[in-house]
Amino acid sequence: MFDNELASRWLRLAGAVLDGIIMMIIQLPVIFLVMGGLEQLSQGGGLTLGQTVGFFLFHLVVFAAVNGWLLFKRGQTVGKMVAGTRIVDLSGNLRPFSIVFFVRYALVGAVANIPIAGGLFSLIDVLFIFRNDKRCIHDLLAGTKVVRA
Repeated sequence: MFDNELASRWLRLAGAVLDGIIMMIIQLPVIFLVMGGLEQLSQGGGLTLGQTVGFFLFHLVVFAAVNGWLLFKRGQTVGKMVAGTRIVDLSGNLRPFSIVFFVRYALVGAVANIPIAGGLFSLIDVLFIFRNDKRCIHDLLAGTKVVRA
């Protein structure tokens, strides 16, 4: 069992921003240069449904490669480790990797990719951080909370 003190909103933001930067550094060159996304966007076209799905699946693979072991063993991503936070269940124990990865990240990420509705969902998801229990929608769905490590 881990410390049950909820992580501050600032620590959660710091961990999420760092995770985002890491993913961007790894993924953008591949997506834009190798997979042709830059050429298509520069010509004023949007991404096709197939490209969007492909990029999302690529993102999940990269995310799992970078963070999978930490999530499995410690309930942390690289960003959460640096920020000093971790993902636990409501009792303060590690949540199974399958729940954390597939519900908290994959399912919520898939919904976020739905045109228009996904953006609205993502906004509402992060705004839930201002509740007293500091749990976003992805935390509620996965039965998790983020605590200080």
